[in-house]
Amino acid sequence: MKINVIFHSIYGHIYRMAEAVAEGAAEVKGSDVKLMQVEEMLSEEVLDKMGATETKRMFSHIPVATVDDLAKGDATIFGVPTRYGMMTAQMRAFLDATGSLWQKGALVGKVGSVFTSTATQHGGQEATILSFHTTLLHHGMIIAGVPYSVPGISVMDEVSGGGPYGASTIAAPDGSRYPSENELSVAKFQGRHVAEITKKMVE
Repeated sequence: MKINVIFHSIYGHIYRMAEAVAEGAAEVKGSDVKLMQVEEMLSEEVLDKMGATETKRMFSHIPVATVDDLAKGDATIFGVPTRYGMMTAQMRAFLDATGSLWQKGALVGKVGSVFTSTATQHGGQEATILSFHTTLLHHGMIIAGVPYSVPGISVMDEVSGGGPYGASTIAAPDGSRYPSENELSVAKFQGRHVAEITKKMVE
């Protein structure tokens, strides 16, 4: 079974979460995990002004996803940072190019899942994931989240992302905070959970 992990990241927070998601998915026997990123729309000049040139180089080796990769996968786990409670324009542009897949029903019955990051604790993590689900539902995908059987989404002794909608991390307004061990554990579980669901469906 083919599991896609497709992400957009600028400062590396979502990339780190995507690695954990892919690691979890790869733990399920029979899974073929492909880690990809969506095409960056910002120029090198703009990225440099944003202070993102160095962080983007961390994952410049990751291949760019195409809409055909979605059709080839049995499941796709999407990772995207939040912009005002919604996905980034880069991810939106990628999804907006999937009209041909929608017309053919190419993604109907495939598993879809989402993880995200925000600068603050209440920066729109749930809104971003839930609004992302709308596109997946239009494609007829089966949505998987993170069940409350995962202790990491209910921690109270530390500041942490993660909830029933999907894994998440808090980057801090200046981007200085990277995913915690708890957040990475939830992300890893999400990848494994999606792969386990997918395996049952394709067997």
